[in-house]
Amino acid sequence: MHMEAGRSNSLGAVFALCAGRLLGNLAQFRHSRYGRKGDLMNWPLAVGIASFLGSVLLIVALWQRHVRRAEDRRVLEQLQECRAQGSDQPIAQHPQINPYLCLGCFSCVRACPEGNVLAVVQGRARLVRASRCVGYGYCQDACPVGALTVGLGDIRSRPDIPVLSSELETSVPGVFIAGELGGIALIRHAMQQGSQVVRIIGGRLGKRGTADGGQSPVDVLIVGCGPAGIAAALQAKYLGISYLVIDQSDLGGTVRKYPRNKLTMTQPIELPFIGRLTRTQYTKEELLGIWEGVVRKAGIEIRSRVELLGLDRRPDQTFVANTSQGPVCCRYVVLALGRRGTPRRLGVPGEESEHVLYQLVEAAGYTGNDILIVGGGDSAIEAGTALAVQPGNHVTLSYRRNAFFRIKQRNEERITRFLSEGRIRVLFNSQVKSIKPGSVIVEVGEADNAEEMVVTADYVFVLAGGEPPYPLLKKIGIRFHGEDKPEAQRVHTDQEKRT
Repeated sequence: MHMEAGRSNSLGAVFALCAGRLLGNLAQFRHSRYGRKGDLMNWPLAVGIASFLGSVLLIVALWQRHVRRAEDRRVLEQLQECRAQGSDQPIAQHPQINPYLCLGCFSCVRACPEGNVLAVVQGRARLVRASRCVGYGYCQDACPVGALTVGLGDIRSRPDIPVLSSELETSVPGVFIAGELGGIALIRHAMQQGSQVVRIIGGRLGKRGTADGGQSPVDVLIVGCGPAGIAAALQAKYLGISYLVIDQSDLGGTVRKYPRNKLTMTQPIELPFIGRLTRTQYTKEELLGIWEGVVRKAGIEIRSRVELLGLDRRPDQTFVANTSQGPVCCRYVVLALGRRGTPRRLGVPGEESEHVLYQLVEAAGYTGNDILIVGGGDSAIEAGTALAVQPGNHVTLSYRRNAFFRIKQRNEERITRFLSEGRIRVLFNSQVKSIKPGSVIVEVGEADNAEEMVVTADYVFVLAGGEPPYPLLKKIGIRFHGEDKPEAQRVHTDQEKRT
């Protein structure tokens, strides 16, 4: 509908231009020798043409007004529906619109790759499905007057966003955050921040000495090996800064957990040792291949399956990072962790069974099975539709809410089609109660009218998001927005431990 409104505006402009030119020609005609007072035969024709054009312009104007009002009503109804679902609230970065500058030209609406995030209402752009926005920034680039910027907005009351300085340093001096953990979930943004914080650290490094106990510390400990961690390691290598990279999983971070061939959007970025990545879309395998290649080329060493457990500060202001494989002494720390952390568990009997999985890598490996997927986000729907097209599979999706509301447009369209074709069964308002070999007990319905049902399942995929590493950050002493009072730094010194 918004495209129709845009076309009607263009059509009206064309009619106005034609009318203006014709009226100008009539004025010239009046003063020409053919339009003199004595030549009355031509004036009825001229007046008739002018009346006809005026009527056409009036009809077009009324039609435009009708189309705009109908579109405004449709968008406002959609906005009310989104508010009822909670999808009108952004999750991370999103457009901030200056209504005094906005022209209502639909450029931002057309540029959005997710669809229905933005709409024009009463001549001004507005956020509608804010939770669907992933912050690519195409809308910002498309705005001809700079009325729209993409960012986190007012984060002063956001308890999920750590307090960071302009240099991305946390409330614990010497500890930096880069990437998704800071609130913006974009690959390009994460890699830019990873490089940025290491450049800042490089500028701060002075005379390097030996830490207490005779152990020479590394200049920077990089925790996490996703996009931000990879960029940080590349920058450290480029600057000749000593570093160590640890990750509780493996190279790639969250991207490695994507389903096979999942398309990932990014934007051009320049990186040391690799040059410029110019494409805007890569598959999971392409991105991992690029990162693996550059890590080999640059000689980056990564300690996989190593988890950060805590952080202590020594009297000489260096850190001792307590990891699952022993202590690491360092001068600075870059936390390049994702927000998902470890997979969210259900906490129900039978969850430890071997047929309960938390990641789908290759859908083609599952055929002729009854499969239950727990979750209702993009990961769950992508996995469900991928499994549903495999021969002989019967897929059921269990979701605790009464509708999908925080999913990308292409996933919404795909799951709607699969539901209409009967290729997936969805149990809304449902929760898993227990898991048994070959079946799952699921409670379906509202609390007062809930009923238990048995769902046949050879495999159970729990794709209900992850647990963010906030407890670890707070244990270290990192402050978050929305806290009433600044917490005392919890990075312990050796003297504090002795007392």
